[in-house]
This record gives sequence, structure tokens and C-alpha cells, in this order.
Amino acid sequence: MSDAYRAVQWNAHKRIYDLIIALSVTGFIALFVLFGRVFFPPPENISLPILLIRAFGVCAMLMLHIILIIGPLARITPLAAPLLYNRRHLGVSFFVVALLHALLALGFYGGFGTENPVLAVLDAPPGSVPFEFFGFLALLIFAMMAATSHDFWLATLGDAWWKTLHMLVYIAYTLVIAHVLFGALQSEPNLIPTLMLLLGAATVLSLHLWTGAREVMFDFNRNPLQLEEDNNAEWVDVCSVDEIQKSRAKVVQIEGQDRIAIFRNDNSLSAVTNVCAHQGGPLGEGKIIDGCITCPWHGYQYKPDTGESPPPYTEKISTYEIRVEGRRVLIRPEPHPPGTHVEPVPFDPWLNEGDSE
Repeated sequence: MSDAYRAVQWNAHKRIYDLIIALSVTGFIALFVLFGRVFFPPPENISLPILLIRAFGVCAMLMLHIILIIGPLARITPLAAPLLYNRRHLGVSFFVVALLHALLALGFYGGFGTENPVLAVLDAPPGSVPFEFFGFLALLIFAMMAATSHDFWLATLGDAWWKTLHMLVYIAYTLVIAHVLFGALQSEPNLIPTLMLLLGAATVLSLHLWTGAREVMFDFNRNPLQLEEDNNAEWVDVCSVDEIQKSRAKVVQIEGQDRIAIFRNDNSLSAVTNVCAHQGGPLGEGKIIDGCITCPWHGYQYKPDTGESPPPYTEKISTYEIRVEGRRVLIRPEPHPPGTHVEPVPFDPWLNEGDSE
């Protein structure tokens, strides 16, 4: 990604990610149509257009649920981080699948009359739930999100506006659930599809509540402040050097301050804000790669001593004064302006060096 409006440069990870998406979507659609033909033979057979409408709709629903659970799963286990790294590719692919579902539905249900197909489909009978309109609104939101997924729009709109726009995904998700519940499932005599949809919604909600509760508990369970005076500066004893794994970070919370990530690079320590300048990712859950702090969300990198991204990138994050006394790590709570150089603090090798990996 880049904050300049130019084509995305695909690396090996992106190519593999996108290839898996393309093969998975194609395979799912093909199998859905095949099984539809096998399990619904004449005279109950379902026409090919309806099978395709259902196939793209079910595929889009499955992709949307995967997209919404990747974030919480990445906070629970690092195994989900590769899925999060290029989640926007999955999001744009989902929109394409959802759009194809909508276009097929418009053509099949509204394309054979004299009225405009969109108006024909959205014109719900009096007294009925306008489930088609719910789906239409959700698709508009997904279209805006897909169109602004490039980092150019993040840089142009600013963090707050861009984040607000993309948080609309939860409103769109609610609209999609209503679209399916009051639409396709109303004519479905089998309860299994309804139960699966409700189970998916419950899973999304539970994972978000669980990870949110973990973050709140982290703040409440932080270590009490231990202040020391040094040249009129307050220092906070936050942890032991032995708690920080090699090329990893210890995230600490100081009252009234943002979270701080203390990274160990070889046998020296550096402290930076825990918030990535790109999309607010948790830097402390990442690691040092090629000498740079690497965000686990999208791979943005920063030098531990300055908080600056390596050229040609220009992002900067705040740094903190740090010192080591014995095995204890102390931090000055007030952050430096983003990009301020702070000399890394060396320390003696670990007491249990075998546990450093």
C-alpha cells in the first residue's frame, strides 16, 4: 500500500493471499451449483440463475463473517495475523462477490418488466418488511469501504474520518442479517440455515465482546505506579528486563498515558507508543524484523530509536526515555514528539537466555 494514488505493488504474500481468495471463491461457487444440481433434480430442480444468486449470496455472507472475526482472532492468537495483514484484499473481494449477487438478483427478478430493475426490486409490497432495501443500503456502505480501501484515502481523509467510515461495516452487517432473515429465510422451511446465520452472528458478537473485555482488564490490572525523582523528571518502574522476549515487546500501561511498547533489540531496549501511525494497530503485538519494529496488522515499520519509518516512508511515532537499573526497566511517562531520537539502553544478557525465543 502507499499514500500515493498508484497501483498497489503486489509482493509474494499478497499474491498468495489473493490467489487463495480467488480459488476459494471459484471453488465454493462451483461446488454450490454442483450440489444444487445433484440434490435438487427434476422436477424440483432449481434453475441455474437462482442457484448462482444463492451461491454468490452465501459466499458473500461467509466471507463477511470471516472478515469480521479476523480482527478479534488476531488479538487472541498470532496465528491469525497473516489473515489480518491483507484483510482489505479480502474485503474488496467480498464486495465484488456481493455485487455479483445483487446484479444477478436485479437481472433475474427485475429485468423482465418495463420498470427500472432497481426500482422493481426495491418496491416492496405494502405491509411487508423491505429486506431488499436493507441489502441495498448495506451494499452502498460496502461500496464506499471498497472504494476507499487504498491508503491514499486514509492519508487524504485523515485517520478519524477514514476510521469512522470503515466502522460503518457493523451497521452494514446488521443490515445484511436483516436482509437475509426477512428475505431468503422467510421461504426456507428448514431451520438449519437460520440457526447457522444466528450462530455466525453470535460468534462475531462474542469474539468482539471477549477481546474488548480483555483490553479493559489489561488497563485495570496494570502495575501500580512507582515514581522516582531524577532531575525533576518522574520515572516509572514498569517491568523486569527478563519479561521482554528477544525481538518482541512488553506492553505497559501508565495511568493517564497511552500504552507503551518496550522492545528488546538484541541486548538493548527502546520504548515507543503502542499505537501504529497507519491504522492504530497494536505495535507491541508485533516484533522487530530487519532491525525495525513491525506492526502485526499491515507490516508498517519503525526504527526503535527514532520511531521513524525507513525511507521512502515518512510515518513517525512517539518515543520515550528509558533506563535500566539492575534488572528493572524504568520509563519517563511523557512521550517525545514523533520521530525524536532516543538512544537505546543496553543491559546485561538475560538471566535465562534460553527462554528468549
